[in-house]
Amino acid sequence: MHSYASLIFLLFFSFLTSFGAYAKDPNFLYHSCPNTTTYSRNSTYSTNLIALLSSLSSRNASYTTGFQNATEGKSPDRVTGLFLCRGDFSPEVCRSCVAFSVNQTLTMCPDARRAVLYYEECMLRYSDNNIMSTLSFGGGYILLNANNISSNLEDRFGDLVSSTMNQAAVEAASSPRKFNATKAKWTTLQSLYVLVQCTPNLRRQDCLSCLQYSINGMALNSMGGRLLYPSCSSRYELSPFYNETSVSTQPHQQALPPLLPPSASPVASPPRSGKGGNSNMLVVAIVVPIIVAVLLFIAGYCFLAKRAHKNSDTQQAFDGDDITTEESLQLDYRTIQAATNNYSENNKIGRGGFGEVYKGTLSNGSEVAVKRLSKSSGQGDTEFKNEVVVVAKLQHRNLVRLLGFSLEREERILVYEYVPNKSLDYFLFDPTKQAQLDWTRRYKIIGGIARGILYLHQDSRLTIIHRDLKASNILLDKDMNPKITDFGMARIFGLDQTQENTSRIVGTYGYMSPEYAMHGQFSMKSDVYSFGVLVLEIISGKKNNSFYGTNGTHDLLTYAWRLWSNGPVLDLVDPMIVENCQKSEVIRCIHIGLLCVQEDPVERPTMPAIFMMLTSNTVTLQVPRQPGFFVQSRLEQDPLDSDQSTTSKYVSGSVNDSSITDLYPR
Repeated sequence: MHSYASLIFLLFFSFLTSFGAYAKDPNFLYHSCPNTTTYSRNSTYSTNLIALLSSLSSRNASYTTGFQNATEGKSPDRVTGLFLCRGDFSPEVCRSCVAFSVNQTLTMCPDARRAVLYYEECMLRYSDNNIMSTLSFGGGYILLNANNISSNLEDRFGDLVSSTMNQAAVEAASSPRKFNATKAKWTTLQSLYVLVQCTPNLRRQDCLSCLQYSINGMALNSMGGRLLYPSCSSRYELSPFYNETSVSTQPHQQALPPLLPPSASPVASPPRSGKGGNSNMLVVAIVVPIIVAVLLFIAGYCFLAKRAHKNSDTQQAFDGDDITTEESLQLDYRTIQAATNNYSENNKIGRGGFGEVYKGTLSNGSEVAVKRLSKSSGQGDTEFKNEVVVVAKLQHRNLVRLLGFSLEREERILVYEYVPNKSLDYFLFDPTKQAQLDWTRRYKIIGGIARGILYLHQDSRLTIIHRDLKASNILLDKDMNPKITDFGMARIFGLDQTQENTSRIVGTYGYMSPEYAMHGQFSMKSDVYSFGVLVLEIISGKKNNSFYGTNGTHDLLTYAWRLWSNGPVLDLVDPMIVENCQKSEVIRCIHIGLLCVQEDPVERPTMPAIFMMLTSNTVTLQVPRQPGFFVQSRLEQDPLDSDQSTTSKYVSGSVNDSSITDLYPR
């Protein structure tokens, strides 16, 4: 009987091993397949796509290098594709991931002519455009660890992460595989682990630019994070997540491990004939199916539980903070009332289009900023709470963090982290304080604003269009780093965030794009326009809405354009900084600012492109055209209380600084 038990155990072990080898699917992370371009079933493109996917998943594919690209068909039905496996995984893991992703892509992205699928182990991509050696940032994805580094260690940790990742990026860009993994000492007990990788078909400079872009796009105050793009990826953690042995021995040069366990097994003696033998066989016949069923159940349960756990971890990282719920954010109204001394005028620190802002001090000594919303929102309480939870999960070092809310006594209160150095306009437009903003700080502020908007547009959980980006909505922390505030207010206030045309305008004249101010048409390019105005204001130290220049110019954009066209362009620069600035950086920023304020939204760059322009001198800038200008007649009453239509037109002139939240343009 003992020999039969041994045989059964070996059979079960062999079965479970092979079951695990086949049943462990790759860890899915994200997919992007914009439906702007589609194909029909049984079309030439569909046939070419199937042929391409078959080629990429065939046994002749380059799993030993972890990368392969291919092309099928001719234009306009040509399809190009590639796969890239993470550099520390074995060829067999690579093969399994690619085969799995090929099977999944037509389910996840039906009829899409362009798609990218990200797994822990590999990335699969195809397109109707030529993607062979082209740098791409579309379809990116960010994951952040739910836990943050303590605030007193943020700067030191951020410096370590930045320096380690940038060094890894340089080494990866210079290597044939475009891959590097390394670690650095954080504490005596903890190390920082970093992995960066590009598709090997990229040029060295393109790989380096892509990696630097992804590194700069991440918040570095989390205990881990990653940013995935079709052309590159970067990741850091405070725990080992890659195979250090494989990295040091370059696993893609190793022989393929066998798919199944060795077939040689101990051969048991045949059972003795007779009654005893029949009894033993009967026991085996009954016990084996039962044990197999139990083990299958256990194995299946463990597999599903593990996958659920991974998905949960991914979702937590995706959401930012897993405890960010309605219950964790809701605050007692009396606590907020006491913190602001019953909304005392002495505590008031600002007023915006959505309400007044007060400084508050909680019972534990923490300082907060309390926004008391006006009561013109059309939302119900449930919708308001839901949107607050969504916005609270948007966390980035260049965004002011939403800490909580209160919804009592018909009051709607938002509580934010308190940022001590007030807003950008407090320094920028005050002749006595402008000197505190030298060019280095201004350039850092421009870059930080770009990072924050890029996160809202592309890297956050949802696409958020700010719609009221201006100097007074850029707060400065103790180190003069910019933090964008009032983002997501359109959602919280019950305005349609997805509809591209609205009769309810949120914004400030002078910063609003012409198509938004005139027709209520908003998009991410509306924020790009506002960003361009901000850039020109930061460089000049002048406010667009109250600018009076030479040669009959009455707004900053006209003045900047005339200097750009006729020179000298450096006359635009604030006299406080013009003698001590990097003139090439300043001129490049003026160039970027003018590109952002083009009249046609299509001609304005996207935020990813803007960030590349700011961080890489190798990016060629287009020639700007004359900006689009917009003027609005002054309102006779508070625009918050205005229900009247206001006629608007294109002219070159100055405008007032009214913040609009309820305007019905013709």
